[in-house]
Amino acid sequence: METLTPEMDGLKAHLKGTWSAGDFGRVATSYEAGAADFIARLGLKPGQRVLDVACGTGNLALPAARAGTQVVGIDIAPNLVEQARQRAVAQNLSIRFEEGDAEALPYENGSFDVVVSMFGAMFAPRPDLVASELARVTRAGGTIAMANWMPGSFIGQMFKTIGALVPPPPIMPSPLQWGDEARVRERFGTQIAQLTVQPRTITFHFEELAPADVVAFWREYYGPTQRAFEALASDAQKQTALRLALEQLWTEHNRARDGGTVVESEYLEVLAVRA
Repeated sequence: METLTPEMDGLKAHLKGTWSAGDFGRVATSYEAGAADFIARLGLKPGQRVLDVACGTGNLALPAARAGTQVVGIDIAPNLVEQARQRAVAQNLSIRFEEGDAEALPYENGSFDVVVSMFGAMFAPRPDLVASELARVTRAGGTIAMANWMPGSFIGQMFKTIGALVPPPPIMPSPLQWGDEARVRERFGTQIAQLTVQPRTITFHFEELAPADVVAFWREYYGPTQRAFEALASDAQKQTALRLALEQLWTEHNRARDGGTVVESEYLEVLAVRA
């Protein structure tokens, strides 16, 4: 077992607490259709072994299982793993969900035909180790498929807006680097035989919430946003500044004209073939 430095151990505990905070399942529902589209494009075959890394509440794992594959989902947040299990049971799907770390996947080399991660593995603090683990558990000729927020995307802008007032931990590279093709190629290196990337768009649907209400929703249910506001608890002026900046961002990108909120965000679809 790896021995972590106190600094890294503290960061990992912080990240686990962040993703366990709120109720991410409520947020994930808003782009569930886009997650299903991501899986559909992979053309999964019945009987394939699929691993969903940083699976959250199962947005990828569930449609993968409906395609007839053998699915395992893993996430650092135990409450999200439990939600995913409950969703699978409710839909009569056989999926194994378990708690675990994207940087230390508890599976043998080449265990899976397809390894997927949507807006998940990109948030682990040591990206080179993540790339190595994703490749390690994928069989030769198998597929690694990722959906990663791009730096200039709506979500990228949201992270930068928050980071301006609540700087991220200095030892952690920006997760948005996973949305840059050159970085992805560098991280996978010779572990893969082929890499194709494609910018895609996913849509957040909040038909019954105005932009200001969406910000309040994310503040309550999305762990990173909740923790950002908590970090500013002693400075009401900065809390207000953050709220207003986020409300402006959601308002500027809102495509709905009926009082609700519909916002698109670009991400990088990564398809890598294991060497």
